[in-house]
Amino acid sequence: MEPYYYDHMTKIEQAAYRAMKNGISSLQTEFAVPYLDSRQLGEIFFRLRLDCPEIFWASGFRLRHYPGSENAEFYPDYLFDKGKVKDHQKAMTSRVEKLARPAEGQKEWEKERYIHDLICSSVRYDKLKKAYSHEIIGPLGQGVGVCEGIAKTVKVLCDRLGIWCIIAVSEANPEKNIKYRHAWNVVRIDGKYYHLDATFDNSLGNGREIRYDYFNLSSRQLARDHEPVMYPVPECSDGDHFYYREKKLSFTKMEEVSKRAVQAARKGKIFCFHWRGGSLTRETLKEILTVLERAAEEREKHARVRLNWPQAVLSVSFEERLPELACTVQEANEGEMDGERN
Repeated sequence: MEPYYYDHMTKIEQAAYRAMKNGISSLQTEFAVPYLDSRQLGEIFFRLRLDCPEIFWASGFRLRHYPGSENAEFYPDYLFDKGKVKDHQKAMTSRVEKLARPAEGQKEWEKERYIHDLICSSVRYDKLKKAYSHEIIGPLGQGVGVCEGIAKTVKVLCDRLGIWCIIAVSEANPEKNIKYRHAWNVVRIDGKYYHLDATFDNSLGNGREIRYDYFNLSSRQLARDHEPVMYPVPECSDGDHFYYREKKLSFTKMEEVSKRAVQAARKGKIFCFHWRGGSLTRETLKEILTVLERAAEEREKHARVRLNWPQAVLSVSFEERLPELACTVQEANEGEMDGERN
């Protein structure tokens, strides 16, 4: 795939990017790069690893610059020694090949869903935030990762399966209690761009179910609970292929909710749907909860609802015992898996 962030750099930034990529790929312990201030080189190093998540062993760097020189000496920090890096490279290549194989020959949308489901079913969030969890070796090798490692893994698998994909990053926002940068993906499916946040979906499902609240969102939808991106990404203007709309699980009428809830209660399945019949106000939510409880009562059960309020998605399970809370509000995030509040 074309290196997206490289294409949006100046000539001298591109020269530094190429020098870093060549030096790190050949496992050099030091090499020359065009001299820029450390902040600029740090940004280039960061964006290089967004473009090339297969370079998973470089975690940082040190610089030495002599006054008057056009170049600086670049000393990369590696997570492993050279022998280990090569062993891990072979393992990661083999792992990506094995995981991608079942999706070969599928349509782009099906490949995207396969990758998303793979992440949500086999990767758990690493609350300890180990260094390797920021790279593909965490999700692919250890089954754990943070948002950066998960987004990089999505990109590596998309690259392997021929889906255009980049990693988007937003800054922290302490005023909103957002302590860390967040990473997700932008994909191009059938010629249109969409946001895909497998980390947020993973946090909502938490091993119980696979959620699609952040599968093919428009930029407007994403902005409801994501901070603005640090670096420009393609505009995602199409909201019609959001997962729940694609699967006819996006409702505008209470009658639709009632009909599908009755079917789900009868089958004993989790019923997950999106509400787009106007704003999801407290009054509307109360009406939806009444409809869901009526459907549950027909099977002598009770409805337990988990609500993603910003994206207006409700996940309903039908249970024998009366839940302590009929509805809990989930907060999709990366720090507290399945964070719920009253």
